[in-house]
Amino acid sequence: MTTYSKDELEQLSKEFKKEQRALNWRKIKGNKGLLAGSFIFVVLALLALLGPLFMNNDPYAMKVTSRLLEPSAAHWFGTDEFGRDLFTRIVYGARVSLLIGVTVAFLSSMFGLVMGLYASYYKWLDHVLMRICDGLIAIPGILLAITLMAALGASATNVIIALVVVFTPNIARVVRAAALVVKEQTYIEAMHAQGASNTRIIWLHIMPNTLSPLLVQATFVFAEAIISEAALSFLGAGIPAPEPSWGNILQAGKLVIFKAWWMVLVPGAFIVLAVLSLNLLGDGLRDFLDPRLKGLPSRKRKANKPIKGGNA
Repeated sequence: MTTYSKDELEQLSKEFKKEQRALNWRKIKGNKGLLAGSFIFVVLALLALLGPLFMNNDPYAMKVTSRLLEPSAAHWFGTDEFGRDLFTRIVYGARVSLLIGVTVAFLSSMFGLVMGLYASYYKWLDHVLMRICDGLIAIPGILLAITLMAALGASATNVIIALVVVFTPNIARVVRAAALVVKEQTYIEAMHAQGASNTRIIWLHIMPNTLSPLLVQATFVFAEAIISEAALSFLGAGIPAPEPSWGNILQAGKLVIFKAWWMVLVPGAFIVLAVLSLNLLGDGLRDFLDPRLKGLPSRKRKANKPIKGGNA
């Protein structure tokens, strides 16, 4: 039996970590979806964060004599029905849409994580929480959001509250499914036998093993929150005018679509880019964190659908 000194073990550990980092970097470089999604999203995020610092136009300043001007060097994306610079409003709208998206994704993940963990661990709580989740999931998300907005009133804060209520049940079910698998592992039974508390087992031994699917699901919720916010604003139940958001700009553009096509095309393109980047990012993270799922549809594959190249 080969024995190693302390220094040799430390050297082997350093070499192993170095090889592991190199392997992860190769996996990232080979994951085109992850790279493309990250690049597009970073560009949009930088535009939203830094763009206003270099802009002289006021997103709220109206100039009726410049209304509905076509895209030009002076106004890259043209102007709207009140003569406001559309590029400026798109950039400021990106701040609103991305902020709502990331806030909804974070809060939904936190609430869903807590609900999913405790529902998986306590059977009596599982029956209560999962029935509530089933009831919320049974209602179409956009209808539930509109109902909540009608009761709460139109504002950015209420949009976040409504969308958190809509998306938390889905994340809770994802976390619960992952936690149930971990709960049946032998080492969890060993922790029970050693007298570990339930809280310690849940948060130190089960929770870390649910973070991978939670992170992937959070990226999809981020994308869906952007679409939902745009839909609510488009319907007049989201961000109130004149505050710029991609949904508000689309809602104003539909009234002049035959005179100013850019008012529909530009915000629509930004919504598509944001959602596409987040979906690519989510698929790439899924493939990176769990290579066994590489090439499979992220969410919509039915459980009984045969996998290509495998058994039905």
